[in-house]
Amino acid sequence: MNPRSEPLLWLQLIGLGALPLQALLLLLLLAGSDPGRLPGLERLFTWAIGALLPALLLLRRPADPFSLLLVSTPLRARRELQRRLSTLQGALPPKVGLAAGIAGALPLLVWVDEHAALAAALSPLDGSPRLVALLLAALLLAMVVWQWQQAIQSLWLLSRPAAAVAAATPMLTADIGDQRLCIGLPLLLPDPLKLPEPPAKPPPPATRPEATPEPAQGAEPIIEAVAAAEPGAEPDEEVAESEAEVVADPEVAAEVENESESPS
Repeated sequence: MNPRSEPLLWLQLIGLGALPLQALLLLLLLAGSDPGRLPGLERLFTWAIGALLPALLLLRRPADPFSLLLVSTPLRARRELQRRLSTLQGALPPKVGLAAGIAGALPLLVWVDEHAALAAALSPLDGSPRLVALLLAALLLAMVVWQWQQAIQSLWLLSRPAAAVAAATPMLTADIGDQRLCIGLPLLLPDPLKLPEPPAKPPPPATRPEATPEPAQGAEPIIEAVAAAEPGAEPDEEVAESEAEVVADPEVAAEVENESESPS
């Protein structure tokens, strides 16, 4: 069970690319009105409504990873892999990532509001009341928080090994509806991605026992004769000694001389 085969997890990562555009839109919204007497309190109020309250809700009921805010996958049509991933999304790392994003949203809001006057001429809310701009900014922040959590938990689920996904217990359909925040019309039924399978490793070749070399035919008598010979006696020396004994015999020497003097 490979979590990378779920296309909706990859689509959730698009929210990371939309964050700079949403920060620019936040700048244009806040540029339409002048700050009040207590701009710090206004920014804290906007952050509490648009970021803190949605984060508390998402910590209690995490966003369904198979929901794209407007459309989602029907609960009854969830595959077993999707229900296993719903179980894994309740781990601690996605919650820590959400808390880090909420903490960083406050200084981002302060910086944007301080530089919003630079875009006053481009603001679609030019001359509108300050409260209207703050409420719209809070609504935009809530959308940013939703996309941030979806992207963080998608990264977490995509990084899970197949063994961890297979070991997770599939979440029941009723529990998904009660414990997960499913927003959007149930219209998404995408097919899983077809990932290339790793090539199978060939089996190792079978090792054969080394054959002991057999002695050549006719070598056994020679080996036995050499083994029976006296140690230290060389064949050439024995032949030389026998020739010397023949030459030393006078009768044999005379016969050899007569044969050599006789005409051929």
